[in-house]
Amino acid sequence: MKYFKIANTDLNVSNIIMGNMRLKQLSLPEAEKLIRTAMEEKINFFDHADIYGPSYGECETYFAEAIQMNATIREQMILQSKCGIRPGFFDFSKEHILAATDGILKRLNSDYLDILLLHRPDTLVEPEEVAEAFEQLHASGKVRYFGVSNQSPAQIELLQKYTPHKLIVNQLQFSIAHTPMIDSGIALNMNIDQSVNRDSSILDYSRLKEMTIQAWSPFQKGFFNGPFLGDLEQYPELNSLIDKLAEKYSVSNTAIAVAWITRHPANIQVVTGTTNVQRLKDSCQGSDIPLTREEWYGIYKAAGNILP
Repeated sequence: MKYFKIANTDLNVSNIIMGNMRLKQLSLPEAEKLIRTAMEEKINFFDHADIYGPSYGECETYFAEAIQMNATIREQMILQSKCGIRPGFFDFSKEHILAATDGILKRLNSDYLDILLLHRPDTLVEPEEVAEAFEQLHASGKVRYFGVSNQSPAQIELLQKYTPHKLIVNQLQFSIAHTPMIDSGIALNMNIDQSVNRDSSILDYSRLKEMTIQAWSPFQKGFFNGPFLGDLEQYPELNSLIDKLAEKYSVSNTAIAVAWITRHPANIQVVTGTTNVQRLKDSCQGSDIPLTREEWYGIYKAAGNILP
């Protein structure tokens, strides 16, 4: 397992994250096995959100119950959760951030979060309120560090203008079959769809600002359009190349899909949302596979992208 230190923190993190959005789909013993497998595979980072359910907050409660959360176990984990999405609207108000964090901590049976992310941009945000909430949470010891999810450089800059707490993480969708973070930079100034800048150069911005990107849906094509692995109708060339590389490195195709992300020098963390123990193990195999430049760009082209 590859680890790195998140900039401007003392957090030494695994580059594979266990995501818990679907945890409640498992029985309690199955959930415990999945979490313990993650720990045995040396994952030390666990991602949550207060909306993960099916009922509000249910996955956080289930996680703590499954692992029998206590002080000893807690100190072996880096816990991250997200708030800001409410039924039918987004809410970055001070009142909601404070109340949501208290709820998260109670459900996770923890005195503090290592990282709190603001989930999905709230266009009605009042950044002064966010700053006040962050300061209160940090001063009370309830949250050590802060970040965002699915936010643009300008949205991040607006928040950062008002809070002295460095925003250290941005969680974004990224996979071999969903690459807007890199497409326009590769095809700059061309009159093709790939050249359209859809994310305000968030990857380059993140590297300049030393923000860690966490890639969610690492096996999805588009916006929840299903996995690209095994899709021989839409991605025959891609799957063929991934299978060849999997044979070369003696790993699964899942590991190669993960390795394509972890190979990037930006130190991108991969958020696995699987509930399958073997798939979780396979994902961990991709933590530090040394794909060559030729292999990395070959995968990118096989997914249907253009190299000018």
